[in-house]
Amino acid sequence: MLGLSNIETLMQGKALQVEWDDGSRSRFHSIWLRDHSPDADTLSPGNRQKLVRIQDLPSDVRIERAIVMDQHRLELTFGPENKTVIFDGGWLYRNRYDKPRDDAGELAWTGPAITRWDGGFQNDLPAASFEAARQNPQVLRGWLADIARYGVAKMTDMPIESEAICGVVELFGYVRETNYGRFFEVRTEVNPVNLAYTGLGLQVHTDNPYRDPVPTLQLLSCLQNTVDGGDSVLVDSFRAVEILRGEAPELLAVLASQPANFTYSGNGDVHLHSKRPMIELGPDSELLAVRFNNRSLGPLTDIPFDQMSNFYNAYRKLAEIMERPELAITFKLRPGELFIVDNTRVTHGRVAYESTGSRWLQGAYADKDSLLSTLAVLEHNEDAKKGTI
Repeated sequence: MLGLSNIETLMQGKALQVEWDDGSRSRFHSIWLRDHSPDADTLSPGNRQKLVRIQDLPSDVRIERAIVMDQHRLELTFGPENKTVIFDGGWLYRNRYDKPRDDAGELAWTGPAITRWDGGFQNDLPAASFEAARQNPQVLRGWLADIARYGVAKMTDMPIESEAICGVVELFGYVRETNYGRFFEVRTEVNPVNLAYTGLGLQVHTDNPYRDPVPTLQLLSCLQNTVDGGDSVLVDSFRAVEILRGEAPELLAVLASQPANFTYSGNGDVHLHSKRPMIELGPDSELLAVRFNNRSLGPLTDIPFDQMSNFYNAYRKLAEIMERPELAITFKLRPGELFIVDNTRVTHGRVAYESTGSRWLQGAYADKDSLLSTLAVLEHNEDAKKGTI
């Protein structure tokens, strides 16, 4: 962990420059520092939530005095309140915002916590044993970290019994129940309410784009699989968007700016609708999510006439990229195996299979916030044991 080396007030106390012991520098606005003051009057000691409103802080806040107490603590006195607060240097470094950004201005950028992949990832797909993850926090932490980084992972050695998939979700969070139930069966039906319940091949897609909010994690577990075909296919849509940006950035801009309508009606007992762009970017152009599902794309009624052709050109281009063989990884789930995907990122599909034999999968949804929360707690506990925090 970098330590504090030197400090200097800037702009008549409106900002502070911190020099770290590796020679790098970070600037902080005084209002930002005051807003994040860790004292008990500003931040609740119990839940770490703020106790003051932004309008409770002086509009002319400034740093009157700044002292480096040691390499890891900084004492600041704010005017006109004459309030003295001690900041942790490690916290400041982890939350610095004045730093070089390699992705500045780049459309659909992703940060260093995300690793995009293509078909070369086939032999590196992360996996963990269910029993090992259930009993060993380090194994669970590693598995969750892989999902956060790559958007996908497998799990092996699961109980071959109905609802075992829910036990996997409970390792990190809660099942997201939908109209399909707490979990759902994926096997051939005579009059299916969803094409997933047939033996047809399925184009890679994200699930349930017609929900708002969309389930951010999907899990599929295998109980039986003796059919010919039916292999699972996965594609990193973030990698597909990266290729789209390189080959046709103007089409990426179209899919990020025009609203698509996604709908699902089932057998008439449910009607779901969501209006969202296929490619969702943050205000700073960060790539946040992809919604791609040909089966659920409803009438496009919110795209202007003079943009409709451009939209279909962009949609066709993205679909073509998604189906490039070099982007896909494929595998056949065996009984006792499961895969989990970040449903805002990794598209999944399957190869068609024959009706002879048996293919019984179960699926469930969950939400990524619980996974990331559990991962953060496990990482914090591990760092505490090492004495690095």
